[in-house]
Amino acid sequence: MNFSTTTKAVLLLVLCAFFWGSTFPLGKNALNEVHAFTLVFWRFTIAAVCLAVYIKMIRGPKIILTTKQWVWAVAVSAVGVGGLNLGLFTGLTYTSAANGSLIMALSPLMTSLIACIAKRILPTAAQCFSLLVSLSGVMLVITNGHLETLLDMQLNHGDKLIFTGMLAWSLYTYCSQGISRWMPVIPYTFVGMVSGAVVIGVMCLMTPDVHPFDEFMNSTTVGMTEIIYIGLFGTVAGYLLWLNGVRQLGSANASLFFNFVPVFALFTSFLMGQSVTQLQLVGVAVVIAGLLLPRLITFKPRLTKS
Repeated sequence: MNFSTTTKAVLLLVLCAFFWGSTFPLGKNALNEVHAFTLVFWRFTIAAVCLAVYIKMIRGPKIILTTKQWVWAVAVSAVGVGGLNLGLFTGLTYTSAANGSLIMALSPLMTSLIACIAKRILPTAAQCFSLLVSLSGVMLVITNGHLETLLDMQLNHGDKLIFTGMLAWSLYTYCSQGISRWMPVIPYTFVGMVSGAVVIGVMCLMTPDVHPFDEFMNSTTVGMTEIIYIGLFGTVAGYLLWLNGVRQLGSANASLFFNFVPVFALFTSFLMGQSVTQLQLVGVAVVIAGLLLPRLITFKPRLTKS
């Protein structure tokens, strides 16, 4: 892999982090007008339609896979994509965008731990250190600085839902590295969007008070714009950039760029006038420090010859 390819992958992953980070406050705002299931349903429906049109335009080659490979790709997509969004947007109904983005920032560590479990190896000292420090930052925020609430297990219901979604996403990230070896990024993303739409569609049918079409049509112009942005940029562009980064850099390295998600989420929240507390800023700093310090300590600069 040459330097230009790596640099391009890095820049695209940063852009992906911006799209995803901005999705948190925009999604939080859109939930004032539509149900969480409605938001997720339109997110994946818009994404699936856009990808279907794009695949048709480029006349992509027909994907030939075994039945086992198709089942595995669909199952991973349904659990990872559907599970993440069910947990995330349902959770945002009960908690803040900043809290949600901070919990999602734990994904790199969880992806690494899943890899350790799958490969039956012990996590390194650096991984353990990162986990402890980053968890401390997240817990500082979601307990509002009162860590005794953790002992009573009285955490916000929304934070618990987003944590579950984060676990689903970490599993999806790890499994996607293997799937991308025999399935191109764009078709795999399309499978993910369709799987997500089907999962959420079933949830909508099972929930009598959810009416995706009526809720969308009765939304304000701002609400519709937010939903469309989440579908196009927070989903189509985000997932394509993410899976490309996983393919180029590997799941462990690509997942590090999730560190930028809470930063962009807080920045977007601030621009939108949503509250950003000092405690949340401290939490972001602690989480990022926990993720980066082990790498800075072990970093050895290249010596130049005089």
